This record gives sequence, structure tokens and C-alpha cells, in this order.
Amino acid sequence: MSIKYDDNTQTFHLTAKNTSYIFQVAKGGYLAHLYWGKRINEYNHSNELRYADRAFSGNPVAEDRSFSLDTLPQEYPSFGHTDYRNPAFQVQLENGSTITDLRYVTHTITKGKKSLDGLPSTYVETEAEAETVEIVLEDRLIDLKVILTYAAFEDFDAITRSVCFVNNGTENLKLLKVASTNVDFQDSDFDMISLPGAWGRERYVARTELRPGIQSVESRRGASSHQHNPFMALVRKETNEDYGEVFAFSFVYSGNFLSTVEVDQFGYSRATVGINPFDFSWLLEPNEKFQAPEVVMVYSSNGLSEMSHTFHQLYRKRLCRGEFRDKIRPILINNWEATYFDFNEKKIQEIAKCGKGLGMELFVLDDGWFGKRDNDNNSLGDWFVDKNKLPNGLKSLAQSICNTNMEFGLWFEPEMISVNSDLYREHPDWCIHVPNRRRSESRQQLVLDFSRKDVCDEIILRISNILESAPITYVKWDMNRHMTEVGSASLPPERQRETAHRYMLGLYRVMEEITTKFPHILFESCSGGGGRFDPGMLYYMPQTWTSDNTDAISRLKIQYGTSLVYPISSMGAHVSAVPNHQVHRITSLEVRGHVAMSGNFGYELDVTKLSKEDQEIITDQVAFYKEIRSVIQFGDFYRLLNPFMGNHTAWMHVSPDKEEAVFAYVNVLSEPNDSFRKVRLKGLDPETKYKVVELNRSFYGDELMNVGINIPHMNGDFTSIMWRLSAE
Repeated sequence: MSIKYDDNTQTFHLTAKNTSYIFQVAKGGYLAHLYWGKRINEYNHSNELRYADRAFSGNPVAEDRSFSLDTLPQEYPSFGHTDYRNPAFQVQLENGSTITDLRYVTHTITKGKKSLDGLPSTYVETEAEAETVEIVLEDRLIDLKVILTYAAFEDFDAITRSVCFVNNGTENLKLLKVASTNVDFQDSDFDMISLPGAWGRERYVARTELRPGIQSVESRRGASSHQHNPFMALVRKETNEDYGEVFAFSFVYSGNFLSTVEVDQFGYSRATVGINPFDFSWLLEPNEKFQAPEVVMVYSSNGLSEMSHTFHQLYRKRLCRGEFRDKIRPILINNWEATYFDFNEKKIQEIAKCGKGLGMELFVLDDGWFGKRDNDNNSLGDWFVDKNKLPNGLKSLAQSICNTNMEFGLWFEPEMISVNSDLYREHPDWCIHVPNRRRSESRQQLVLDFSRKDVCDEIILRISNILESAPITYVKWDMNRHMTEVGSASLPPERQRETAHRYMLGLYRVMEEITTKFPHILFESCSGGGGRFDPGMLYYMPQTWTSDNTDAISRLKIQYGTSLVYPISSMGAHVSAVPNHQVHRITSLEVRGHVAMSGNFGYELDVTKLSKEDQEIITDQVAFYKEIRSVIQFGDFYRLLNPFMGNHTAWMHVSPDKEEAVFAYVNVLSEPNDSFRKVRLKGLDPETKYKVVELNRSFYGDELMNVGINIPHMNGDFTSIMWRLSAE
């Protein structure tokens, strides 16, 4: 069994593959956290709870000065009854007070794992894959019921947590803060790893030592954001790729989030993850409930690589859905950096025809095909074909491309509205805004109010009409600005701070309906590149455009950081023109190809203007990727050399059966009189002999992993190699 309950000690022991998670009903009915770490067979309270009289830590029961919530390691701490640390939630009563007191009432253990109402979450396909325990807590004074849900996976070192609030009382309650998980560690000997960034340099890796007080990562932008990813990990000081403990938290949500770690006066640390309480509240009327999003908690005793493998496999197999979850992804050609808005039907057909001749499989028509979209300051919301550019319509263009045995894809930005658009002129109140305040623009666009059902219904209709009108098999779903003046014309004053979360619920509903209605379409999410690369998006769309920055050298860090959490099959990566349009760097087609081939591969340049030599190189790259893409997209990924720590980056992909592998190495800047270099490989079968195809030499796996393999001398800046390994 994955979940055991000891009735004598009221202890819960959750096991997930090689992980144990243990908590107990302590004095007074409070839930106390005992252990999260490497799996143990049987728990007999070797670290039983200890109590002491602590000065300035108050006592819920006056007669017992040894007991204080301020020192109890808790599962879901509240505010106001002697715990001065960061609470997991906060509720305001009609009398204005914010004191709550949750106590254990009962629990149920069931096979399988339930979905969350209106929210993305991990799932199981059979009941045997997981067990779930629901813990019911109550504040009897106000009849507030809180259900803590834990699911333990059988085949993954992952435990998920979520929370549901139910108002069984007669008064209105206002939720001011709702975290989905809380873990109280009884030490703070950790570093915290997070993935900060900005547009064009998303998910860089930051590692900092915990200090007394609160450290956090968050978004207040209405989206998970380029600036911070909804992920954090607490790791031991000695932890590296292959060694040491990791306690990781990944939030399955695409909106405002807050992840905090508080180190208290005794050196304990409290990790809390959930919806950002900044500018958030939720009016919970009698008989209403509020479901919080899911947090995926992953434990590794063997470093960051093992953590990543758990996230990759879980998210690829039990978060992503639909027919493309396990399907090889096509090699595409996108016209954006080739033409931007300046194109016509003939130009699009020329690019598609040339791409097809080079072996590509999918053409994607990017921004500019609708309304009067000759630049980025108009027409968003007017999802009707621009007959000036495409006089024969979208269906004719798509069919002409499909007739060459190439698929056709299309760009949308469904969540936005241009001020200069027919839709805005018809419905100026359909954007997120606050009365009597200016409507700040970004890219001269506003955000549609997806907290409104009528807005969502209209967008579903407009997008569906386009998708039904032509043979479209791919959609790039973009979102290019964050929220300002957050408010909704459809909500009363007391619910205005619900707007940002209601927007996410509306967006998830729109995505659920459209992706379900068009299961044959491969959807790729995008937000100015990687501004919404989060688990919530992957639930609806199995891949994400990793970054608008297509420079190969920049992508070394971006793709490295992304790989900490997200599977390679979720990462879009393209070869673009040089000088690169974002950083103006000039790199060879070879290194651009090697970096982009380490994701879902494609091109974003005008292939009709390339030299014959470059077209031959691309033809070879496309053929090469077709040979290796099953290993790239669905194999195990290993980080070998860290681009944040040196001039060299290396990584590899290994097929699940360890019969094939792909090794890549990039030298960023040339050094004079440089040393000879070798790299130790990972993930191979030590007793299997592998042929390195490009070297025409063979080695056993143990030699390649323990001795390493020589890297040839590489002349010049921005050079790379990519080798195939095949079991003999």
C-alpha cells in the first residue's frame, strides 16, 4: 500500500516509489510533520515529537506550557493561535477578525487519484498507480472545513498536495491567503534553487544559501512569468547533479504564485507554495467551496539529475495529455523571423515549398494573417483572415501546402485585444480594467477579461471557426503582455480581487474546450517565448516555445535551466538566421543545429534566401534529427557540463532501453593553448558496447562513464559536436 495509517498513534505514512512522507495528528488535533525523505520500511517514531517550555512562544492550553504551535512542525499552519511564523492560509470573518483554528476530524484513503475541478493536475490511468488520502480539518466555531489531499505515486518519487476550503457555516468568509502545500523541516541546512530570468533569458539557475527570515520567489504579473518560474528546490549543501538530497516543489498553476521558505528562531525551515496572496481574496459564501491548485513535491536522494528524471517522466506521462503526448513531434518551419508581418500568399508558399524540399514536415504561419495586422498595434481579437494578404483565404493556402504532403499550422493570441480592433470598439468593457483609471497598454494591447463567461464563449467560437475552416494540425498559442489595472466589469466590488484567479479558471476552461474539440491539433503554448512555461500549461498543451531568444549560445543556459523541471519533449527549439535577431551574434549553422536539435526541432528563417551550401547543411540536419528525435524527445536527459559554471556545455540523451544515445558538446569561446578535454558520459549500460558513429569507434559503457571520452580540439568561437551512440 502507498498510504498507511496507524490508528494507535494517528500517524500517516505515505510511500512513493523510493520516498516516505510521514505526519501525525498531534496534541489537540493539530497535524504535525515528521519526515519527508528516503523511503523507510516501517516508522516507529525514532524522531517523535518533543516539547519544551519556550519563552515568548504562547500556549494554546494554558496548563501545558511545553506545547506551542510556534514550535510544532506543522502540515497546514493557521494564523492567530500562538504560531508566529508564516501561515499557510488566512481567512477573514464578517466581524473583521482573521483568527482560525483547524483541527483534525477524519480522513479517507482511496485508490487512484482524483482530478481537480476546473484546474490542471497530474493524473493516473489506473487506480493501481497511486493512492490518495483526504484529511478533513475543521474550525468548528465558524464551520469551516478544509480538506487536505495527498496523492502518492507508485512509480514516481512524487507526492502531490492540494487543498479545498468548504464554508459550511451561515456567514460569509473571505479567503485572504491559500497555499496548496506547507512542509516544516526540522533544520535549515539547505540551499534554495530557483529559476529567475527575464524576457529572452528565462529560467536561469540561481542557488543561494538559506538565511534566517523569509526568502521567496513569486509572480504578481497575472502569469507565471519570465521573471520567476513556479518551482523551487531545497538541496543539501553538498548536493550536485549525482549526489545529495533534493526536496523540490513545482506548482501546477499558470498565474500569480508565491513560494517562500522561512527560517525561524530555532533554525527550522518552513516551505510554503500557493497562489500569491498579493492582490488576492476570495469571497466564500455559505455552502461554497474553493479548490486550490496542485503542488507536485519530488524527493531525490541522488542529486538534481534524479529529481529531473522524476519530473520529466511524470510530466511527460501523467501531466501532458492527448494523442501527441507520446507521438513524435514534427520538424517545422515558421515564417516569423523570415517575414515578420510583411508577407503575402506567394511568399508563404515559397517558404513552405523550400522547407518541404529540405525535408521539413510542418509549416507554421505566424502573426499577421488576420484583421488588418500589418504591425503589432492592431487587430488582436479580430480573428478573420486578411484577404489583402491571403486573397484566396486560409483554407486555400493551407490546402496548397498540405497537397505537398506538408502539414499546416497557425499562430493565435486569443487572450489579448488590441485597442485598434473591431472587437474592442464593439466591447470596450471586455478587457481587464478598473473604472475611471487609465488602461495601460503593452505592445498597444490589453488583456481580455477571461474571468467573464461571455468573453470566453466568444473567443472559443472565434478560434473554433478558424480551426474548422482549414486543415490545421498545429497551433502556436501566444500571450504577449502581463496584467495591469486588474479588475473586471462583471464582478461586484467585494470580488474584484478574485479577478486574476478567475481569469486563470476561465483560461483553463477555454483551453480545455478547444483542445478537446480539436484533438488532432498539436498545441504549443507561448508567452513572449517562455513567459508561461509551467506545468499548468503542459496539461493542455504538451509543448512550449522555450524562449523568443533563438541564439544558440543564449539557449545553452535557457535550455539547461528549463531541463531542471520540464521534459525535453516540452521544449520548442529553432534554428534562426544570423546575425541573431535578439543578440546579434553570429554562429554557425552547425552549432545552431546542435543546440536546437536538443528539443522539438524547427527553423525560423527565410530558407528561400539561403545559399546552396547552407541548404545542403539544413537537409543533412533534418535527416540527422529524424534519426535521433525519438531519443531526444522521449529519452532520459543528462546534464554533463554546466553553462553557468564555465566555457563548455555538454549534455546527452539516452533511450529508455539504453540502446541508443546522443551526446552534445559546445565550446563557447576559443582559448589560446587550451588544455585537452574529456567528458564522462552518463546513463549508459556499463556492460554494453557502444559504437560512437561519428568516430567509428566502440567502447563499453563503463569506460565511457568512468574514464570518459576525449573531446577533439575545436578551433574558433561557438563550436560544437553531436555524436550518436548505438549499442552493438
